Amino acid sequence: MDSEGSSPALLDFRRLSVMRGERLVLDDVNIWIESGEHVAILGPNGCGKSTLIKTIARECYPLARPGASLTILGREVWNVFELRSLLGIVSNDLMSTCTREITGLEVVLSGFFSSIGIQPYHGVTAEMRRKGRAVLELLEVPHLGDREMTAMSSGEGRRILIGRALVHDPRALLLDEPSNSLDPHAALELRGALRKLAQSGIGIVMVTHHLPDIIPEIERVILLKAGRVFADGDKTGLLTAGRLSDLFGLPIQLTRSNGYYHLW
Repeated sequence: MDSEGSSPALLDFRRLSVMRGERLVLDDVNIWIESGEHVAILGPNGCGKSTLIKTIARECYPLARPGASLTILGREVWNVFELRSLLGIVSNDLMSTCTREITGLEVVLSGFFSSIGIQPYHGVTAEMRRKGRAVLELLEVPHLGDREMTAMSSGEGRRILIGRALVHDPRALLLDEPSNSLDPHAALELRGALRKLAQSGIGIVMVTHHLPDIIPEIERVILLKAGRVFADGDKTGLLTAGRLSDLFGLPIQLTRSNGYYHLW
């Protein structure tokens, strides 16, 4: 249901339940995210975060249950290739698939074709190449355009995948555990790039279990626990030691510095 006078919600999930094999991974989930909103979906491993991303990307499908519905940008039915041009998805699965002997620019350009790398039958235009180079400049990694993915660090590869997601000027970026496998320096650089994108107006939906991933521009958090929405609201009210101790099931201490949260 759209708010009067506004554009359709980016995501409108109602009573969403998803099975993975014999296991119910998402159980009666309700999530509303507006276009252009910056949101973090936070929870422990196994809580259903990655399944939620896969459901948005149409890799997983919800159970048909009374009252259940799933709309993206106001539509229930999508051509998956059209959808991928509107939602820039950056996942760890994609990272492992793209680590091969293809250049960073080829990976970025492959976003136009929803492929991995460029094939002989792909009609890459001069405008596509211009856009690909511009995206690399935006992410401050133009030097990676001619470097093969196998010769890149995890942090460099992650930024190339963000570039691949950006070539269509998507309505939102969907990030699945963006700092996974990154060292502190690479994670810091990645957060700087994400802050720049968030400030440019692109929506960001970030799935993570790592609190420092939540950049200051993200003001809303959705806490997932055991496949259900545990809490949803302003991050200053939800990111507390007590609430996070309940979420992760262990005593937690929390600090905040320069807009970032850290726990131990």
